[in-house]
Amino acid sequence: MNAWMFLGLAIVFEVTGTMLLKASNGFEKVGIGMASIACYSICFWMLAPAIKVIPVGVAYAIWAGMGIVCAAALSILLFDQKLALTQYGFIGLILIGAVGLNLTTQH
Repeated sequence: MNAWMFLGLAIVFEVTGTMLLKASNGFEKVGIGMASIACYSICFWMLAPAIKVIPVGVAYAIWAGMGIVCAAALSILLFDQKLALTQYGFIGLILIGAVGLNLTTQH
């Protein structure tokens, strides 16, 4: 598996962990909270080989940026979160930055 696939999996597990953390209601639902911790652990296991190849600053920016965008989108769909128009704009800027970093980094 190449570094970019590892980075993609790290993003998936980080976002899943975040959604589970919200669903655990502050760890009131212990099983869901533990699943969140497991997802975060897997996330870091996937991120580690990615940053062996991808510059750490680029990998982290993409990981964090895509995590923000995906978590925001899923929270709107799953938890009926409301955002202001300006917040959508700033999330869009984060997405533009993550895509730009991806496009300007050697694969």
